[in-house]
Amino acid sequence: MTTEPPMVIEDREELIFILSEAAALEHMIMCEYLFAAFSLKRDVSEGVTAAQLGAITRWERIVSFVATQEMLHLALVSNLLTALGSHPYLSHPNFPQRSKYYPPGVQLALLPFGEHALQHFLYLERPEGMDLEDAPEFAVLAIPKPSLTLDDDQIVPQTQDFATIGHLYRGIEQGLRHLVEKYGERGVFIGPPRAQATQEYFGWPELIAVTDLASACQAIETIIEEGEGARGDWRAAHFGRFLQIMQEYRDLQQQDPGFEPARPSVAAYVRQPGDTSEVPLISDPVTAGVSELFNASYEVLLQLLMRYFIHGKETEDELQTLSSTAVSAMFMAIKPLGQLLTTLPIGPDRLGKMAGPTFEIYRTGYVLPHHDAAWIVLHERLLELAAYCGKLSDQQAALQVALQAIGENFRRLAAVLEPYVKTHQAREA
Repeated sequence: MTTEPPMVIEDREELIFILSEAAALEHMIMCEYLFAAFSLKRDVSEGVTAAQLGAITRWERIVSFVATQEMLHLALVSNLLTALGSHPYLSHPNFPQRSKYYPPGVQLALLPFGEHALQHFLYLERPEGMDLEDAPEFAVLAIPKPSLTLDDDQIVPQTQDFATIGHLYRGIEQGLRHLVEKYGERGVFIGPPRAQATQEYFGWPELIAVTDLASACQAIETIIEEGEGARGDWRAAHFGRFLQIMQEYRDLQQQDPGFEPARPSVAAYVRQPGDTSEVPLISDPVTAGVSELFNASYEVLLQLLMRYFIHGKETEDELQTLSSTAVSAMFMAIKPLGQLLTTLPIGPDRLGKMAGPTFEIYRTGYVLPHHDAAWIVLHERLLELAAYCGKLSDQQAALQVALQAIGENFRRLAAVLEPYVKTHQAREA
């Protein structure tokens, strides 16, 4: 067991900075879990027995459930940011990230389901004080330290070391308590209560409005307990769920050393991102098209969520429409496209390797700040994605059924927004 040093958060700016870092971390961990879930095999024709497929199906259900809870954690962090007078942070650095945006011990990459992915998940979700090694792909790298030694009286925020996710959130909780002592609750929780995401919009009972110190601490406790467990009881937490999967996986591999539950998926990009080390690139044109379709769909999802969290001039009905459309997009576009990508080849230069969703982030900010314009842009983009599905399906007959179905889903999502767009356009006429 190890004892982690306390984090020091002295002002609102530092707290918002650390919470934004936590939001990006929750977001990226969720993407890691989804990548692993999408990579899992789905039929005995892929070289697994019926019994093995039963285990794989169960693992997919568990990993997907944990990814859903990471979405909840991201929403809770968004509520904390809003309560402090800031805005939600839905961006993140592109994968892979090795000791650049986070402390040296926190490294992130997209891996297919398997021993190394599970070891990495256990490492990320480990309880505070537990000694556990990350997967071999994530060896800690040395990073340069500042040459200046600054005192505690600083005016700009800075990254702080944290060993575990629990350690990070305990530091955030202490920072909140310190600010309340400094400014009082009314002086700290200054964001509009109406701008909070709640169960009414997204269905999670644990998604509470953050309006004071008690509700802020409750939100933080939910994140910690779901990840590492309450007071060290991690059996039903993320850590315990992944440990159970790891044990089952090893048992099945012992029975059948050739057992491979996942497709050989690689997080390959269409173009080299500017903020990562060198990454594999897709050379198959159809796969490249589906990859870009996935990332464009992911972009629209983030735009829908950001518009909801802005809580601008939207009515309650419009807020419900934004939240329900975002949730529908996850199941009607993100999931089927993510699963489809893991069946497609990267290209002849990487024979036997399949693609996977990269959750690529572009430099747009994902904020559509103007009410009427935002709804028009979202509706327009969904129709563009539907049309792009049609173009891709014409290029590859084998994908025609899947892509036409996804294209129809985009048209359905656009149809949900259309009445509001017409109302906005009529108002401007």
